[in-house]
Amino acid sequence: MKWMMAAALCMAATPALARETPADLVDPFVGTLADFGQLTPAAVAPFGMVQLSPDTDPANHAGYDFAADRLRGFSFTRGVGVGCGGAGGDLLVSLRPAGASGLAMMDKRSERAAAGFYRVRYDGDLTAEATATRGAGLLRFAVGRAGRVVLRIDARHSYAKRTSATWRTTTSDDLRAEMVAGTVCDQGRYRLFSSSRVTLNGRPLHRAMVVKDGVATLDLTVRRGDVVALATGVSSVDDDGAALVREREIGHRGFAAIAAETRAAWNRVLERVRPEGSRAERALFYTALFRVFQTPVAIDDPDRRHRENDGTIARSRAGQTRYASWSLWDNYRTQLPLLALLQPERSQDIARSLADLYTRGKAQWATMTEPFLTVRTEHAGIALLDMRRKGIAGFDAPAALKGMVADSATLQRDTPDQQIEAAYDDWATAQLAQDLGDVDTARRFLAKAYGYRPMWRSVFEMPGADGDTVKARGLYQGTLWQYRWAPVFDLNWMVATVGRAEWLAQLHHFFDAGLFNMTNEPDIQVPFLFAAAGQPQATADLVRTILTQPMAHPYTNAGKLPQPFVGRSFALAPQGFADGMDDDAGAMTAWYVFASLGLYPLVPGEPWYVVTVPSFARATIDLGRGRRMTVRRVGPRDGAIVRADWNGRALADWRVTHKALLEGGTLTVTTRPR
Repeated sequence: MKWMMAAALCMAATPALARETPADLVDPFVGTLADFGQLTPAAVAPFGMVQLSPDTDPANHAGYDFAADRLRGFSFTRGVGVGCGGAGGDLLVSLRPAGASGLAMMDKRSERAAAGFYRVRYDGDLTAEATATRGAGLLRFAVGRAGRVVLRIDARHSYAKRTSATWRTTTSDDLRAEMVAGTVCDQGRYRLFSSSRVTLNGRPLHRAMVVKDGVATLDLTVRRGDVVALATGVSSVDDDGAALVREREIGHRGFAAIAAETRAAWNRVLERVRPEGSRAERALFYTALFRVFQTPVAIDDPDRRHRENDGTIARSRAGQTRYASWSLWDNYRTQLPLLALLQPERSQDIARSLADLYTRGKAQWATMTEPFLTVRTEHAGIALLDMRRKGIAGFDAPAALKGMVADSATLQRDTPDQQIEAAYDDWATAQLAQDLGDVDTARRFLAKAYGYRPMWRSVFEMPGADGDTVKARGLYQGTLWQYRWAPVFDLNWMVATVGRAEWLAQLHHFFDAGLFNMTNEPDIQVPFLFAAAGQPQATADLVRTILTQPMAHPYTNAGKLPQPFVGRSFALAPQGFADGMDDDAGAMTAWYVFASLGLYPLVPGEPWYVVTVPSFARATIDLGRGRRMTVRRVGPRDGAIVRADWNGRALADWRVTHKALLEGGTLTVTTRPR
């Protein structure tokens, strides 16, 4: 009921419009309860560095829990559902009555959030509002009672290990900090600079902050109705860069203007897809797309400077943008392919940013000199191959190939899953070499890639007694049965080796025996294997169940539950995901978007999609440059599949190419009542 009240208040805050826009349908509270998504209701701009969110007690890995009613304050950064212990939490800001002790009590009935906006009332008569731009955040506190209040800014706060926090200036007009902290899973470090301006009723205070033990404080005497605001810019480069971000992206404009600008930015990216369905269906779809469009993040300061992941300072070319904050092991499968389809222009810069990692000797996880919080960069080569084959070719492919060749020697190959994953990377290297005409490298790496096959036959062809044991034989967060289907790049060989009839029988057994895990990435592609093998009805039935029905979820990253969690995999509620299911930087929400549209990129690196029954009777996609495609469903969603066609041509193999989609047209899936 609290969530429904918050959602109603959020809608009440939206200006009256002739029509409801995609941004109006976004619900940032989805996935913010406990361990059901690891998300927050942060104010954030598309692909923005700043995720300005409340920090609560208790909290999930991103600092917030919908069920919590105690407020620590607000911080400016966090990962997007990336698990481990989280990362970010830079600059924890609070405004409390002088002498207040303990944590502030939130009025949960007042809490509301929208795309780029958050608001809550706390301590009885204080109200906090937050909005954000790409690299800046604006906090506004409205005071309900005259008296003394204390503004407190903690530079030590972090969800990972805080290495250092240094105040470089202490004036309220330009309060600057330099912070170094661990990235996600504390595998590396990032350095962040901030520049903040404090105002009272819109006017600068010209006051010195009191700094002690990494915390800056300011005592203020206020009247009822006063507004204390904190405008903060962040930079990967230096504090001058942070000040420039603050002035260019916020300046002296009012809160409403900033929030409206960010809302408009969200509408520009979200409205590229126009599904037709119930309001609840469209709300869940746009809320998922809202998460997809939050990563990676644009890190260029207004003067185009940024820090590279080796710690050096560089400047992007005019018209280009540097991106960072990677979680590729998770989202190379779904989220980056979705960006290639829906954000091809932006994907050019994302591809350049990924390719340039190789020029500095790409690590598999975060380095000790990251420009921003990140997780891991495995499978960057697969992502680059996939984008290049989809027409996103504005990066230095020969240099990337050279880096991918060198990267192969660093890949772990100790466990069965590592051998499959390294084989996929080697396959991508061979494919890129082939596309570039490097025959020798292509031949060498194709042989290296297929070297995993004897291992697959001995370990995965028929999993043994430990086949349903999470982490058996050193596997990462999965079982032998779940990793069995991982070599999608070698799908034809797998089917031919086992035999099509037996392979399909084992695939049916995988689901009938409850061996599938929708809460983590190793096997999320498996429902689409049926259609790829000529059984589209099985794929359609499974996907519809995952999208719309409660189902058993027996697995966690650590093991198998004594009793499975039974519930929806995706839902329009704070408990928006299955138990233990992180969104993983848009990996899971991108799966939802693809599946809802009736498309799935089964083999990243090969530019085609499996086709299945779409959720919506009609969805229109703006592909850019005046081109559009439409996905139609003719017949009931739960009906028996009759056919699929692209522009009237039957898709006998239930596949459609990326090139065909880009030319524009209509994908129609026809069903009949059973």
